Amino acid sequence: MKGEKGKGVVRRETREALKPVDDRKVGKRKAALKADKSSKKGTKKDQKAKKDPNKPKRPASAFFVFLEEFRKIYKQEHPNVKAVSAVGKAGGEKWKSMSDAEKAPYEAKAAKRKTDYEKQMVAYNKKQESTADDDDEESDRSKSEVNDEDEEESGEEEEDEDDD
Repeated sequence: MKGEKGKGVVRRETREALKPVDDRKVGKRKAALKADKSSKKGTKKDQKAKKDPNKPKRPASAFFVFLEEFRKIYKQEHPNVKAVSAVGKAGGEKWKSMSDAEKAPYEAKAAKRKTDYEKQMVAYNKKQESTADDDDEESDRSKSEVNDEDEEESGEEEEDEDDD
């Protein structure tokens, strides 16, 4: 009989663990955590760097070079199909069925675009570095130094006016 009482005690403990009072407490903690996460999300957006519109776009892969031509052909053969997904699916199936020899011209075009992109990126990075250097020279001087110079210049002008 003593063994049976022990089982009853275990059942009471599990029931107590599942009380709605405990659930409410946990719910409050979860709500507090969710509030913290939402405040952090706002700061990440603020920290995210803005995209530079002058930065060169990445080149298309061989598959996308193929799709450019395939879309034209597909739309001529199927003028009633308006869905972009249908064209993409048909293009993907055709690309998979093509041999390496058939894919070679598209891969060559993609490689050429990639080399052009790399040249543009080198030029872009040089331009970015030169503009960053110009900004650094101005920011080397503290604001107080700049303000001191402005005050000196305005003081000299006042002295010139007094001399007249």
